[in-house]
Amino acid sequence: MNRIDKTFASLKQHGRTGLVPFFTAGDPDAAWAAPIMHALVDAGADLIELGVPFSDPMADGPVIQKSSERALAKGMNLHGVLDIVRAFRSRDAATPIVLMGYLNPIEYFGWEKFAGLAAAAGVDGVLLVDCPPEEADSVRPILQHHRLAQIFLASPTTTAARLARMGKLAQGYVYYVSFAGITGADRLALDDVHQKIAAARASIGTPLAVGFGIKTAEQAVALAADAEAIVIGSALVERLAGASDAASACALARDFLAPIRAALDAAAARKAA
Repeated sequence: MNRIDKTFASLKQHGRTGLVPFFTAGDPDAAWAAPIMHALVDAGADLIELGVPFSDPMADGPVIQKSSERALAKGMNLHGVLDIVRAFRSRDAATPIVLMGYLNPIEYFGWEKFAGLAAAAGVDGVLLVDCPPEEADSVRPILQHHRLAQIFLASPTTTAARLARMGKLAQGYVYYVSFAGITGADRLALDDVHQKIAAARASIGTPLAVGFGIKTAEQAVALAADAEAIVIGSALVERLAGASDAASACALARDFLAPIRAALDAAAARKAA
């Protein structure tokens, strides 16, 4: 059982909802990234999605687009992302790390080389926005050989046929996009999300992590009943952009995430009572 599966098994055993923060590797500063990750874990993160910066992040809104631009301008690349993971692993051997990004940088890097180095660095899974289940056959064997989970995206517009295929291939968890659109948008309609997630569960047996548009503790709690985990990215990235040094970045990360963790735990306690 890998770190992702162990984490979701533990969450289920204890009746807790997972909290999955996302931020872009290299933004605000590559040297701050591992400390930020430790701060997020201290504040209650159960798994971390680390963004691989890309010049054309088509699924991302302005906040994460600009974050990628800043990271690329500072020289961040896949080698740098893996250096961050290695630095984090020197102190934390338990928290799962999923790299989230796009096919192009990995295609250029080379799949076998990437998978081997990622696994050695301590990466647990890879979520590629532009690699749907129908196109996973060529990369899946390589990732499996190196024990890297391939995480898929599902959304309200995902067809029944694709959900069925995803259900057969899914590993670790499925990232369920709360609405059809880009990250960080202000369009979270909870009633519709509840219905769509319920429909997706008919085909997907792995845990569901719901993200896109979740910015507050109240929104996180409202969706916790439908999902095994909540993903928060743009709102965190936006706050980190205001950091002046590593210490302030870590403080911003902790101050942002801790109240959401507390709210989710309080909701779980009320449910168990």
